[in-house]
Amino acid sequence: MIAKDLINDTIIALRPSDIGSDALGLMDELRVSHLPVVNELDFIGLISDSDIYNRGEFEQPVWDGKIVLSRAYIFENQHIYDAFLICSDQKLTILPVLNIKNQYMGVISLPDLVGALSSITTLKHPGGIIVLEINEKDYLLTEIAGIVESNDAKILSLYITSHPDSTKLEITIKLNRVDIGAVLQTFYRYNYLVKASWSKQDSFTDGLQDRFDSLMNYLNI
Repeated sequence: MIAKDLINDTIIALRPSDIGSDALGLMDELRVSHLPVVNELDFIGLISDSDIYNRGEFEQPVWDGKIVLSRAYIFENQHIYDAFLICSDQKLTILPVLNIKNQYMGVISLPDLVGALSSITTLKHPGGIIVLEINEKDYLLTEIAGIVESNDAKILSLYITSHPDSTKLEITIKLNRVDIGAVLQTFYRYNYLVKASWSKQDSFTDGLQDRFDSLMNYLNI
């Protein structure tokens, strides 16, 4: 899934001549803290409610060339993982999308992004979760997949977490089976370090789903 697939047509851009009070009203209506400032197809930057409050000039244009706006954006053909990283690093509620000509196309909203990530990571699909800890040089995806599949299970999603100043990797695997006992035993037999594991019977996956649902409800308030 790439950025242009998540463009939200309900969030409109500000023009440079729009005044601060109107911009704040629109942010409140859309339940966002940022809006793009666009001159036709030219993306000028991303303005936040804090930018407007800090200026204190609520009846003045949101952009007159005298202030520097955030240039956070993503290109239309970038993966949504990139969008998630940008939003997370810069604490954005929306992210502008540009085409290859650097022309403004629209924005991705945070609720849409979280929903898409939920779909990709198969959060709502029942199944067990296994976390392995291995040395970076020992990581072999084919071997891990082979162990899982040898027990009539499949990997629904997998992601890797690395840590600074460490050669260790954490491999988090979501399986399509609730009963993961046989898979765990095979990992043990191959001398893998199983750092943690959960199945649907455990409270972890239910709690994770509850937290995700609460987050989505909060983002849509």
